[in-house]
Amino acid sequence: MGIARDSRHKRSATGAKRAQYRKKRKFELGRQPANTKIGAKRIHAVRVRGGHLKYRALRLETGNFSWASEGVSRKTRVNTVVYHPSSNELVRTNTLTKAAVVQIDATPFKQYYESHYGVALGKKGKAADDSKKSKSLQKKLAARAKFSKIEPAVSSQFGSGKLYAVISSRPGQSGRCDGYILEGEELAFYLRRLTTKK
Repeated sequence: MGIARDSRHKRSATGAKRAQYRKKRKFELGRQPANTKIGAKRIHAVRVRGGHLKYRALRLETGNFSWASEGVSRKTRVNTVVYHPSSNELVRTNTLTKAAVVQIDATPFKQYYESHYGVALGKKGKAADDSKKSKSLQKKLAARAKFSKIEPAVSSQFGSGKLYAVISSRPGQSGRCDGYILEGEELAFYLRRLTTKK
């Protein structure tokens, strides 16, 4: 038996059994879930309707994640899945899907922040060494540093070297694990969920 996406096999809203007036059709087919895991990159191309290709990611370890408040994106490593809205089983097995909350490596974003504002994030939180920088660069960084506002909930994560992020792409369809760093109310919501789960 193949996997189908049709609704003819389902009962109606009243509970009545529907009459079977035709067999399954090719355009109604479904496929097995990708169940993308964390590991060395392994992607299969799948030929789909219309001769197009989907890229079924079976294993991924990196992705492009954006930092919305700073307006930058960086390629970084995905460490682990910490929360999933649909099932704890996906957290236990470290399965990467859309909407999964993951922990990513903070190093690329820390390096960006330090080079852009001249402020080192993390445990120290003090300005970087200025002895090797030119006067004009020091002036530029000092001007930028006035606007370097980062919320405490995100800043505290840089100390551990890991950031919470959400996957916004579909690894089983596009072969990519891209997303965005959690901030503001959304971060507060997921932090509450994580504490209640434990």
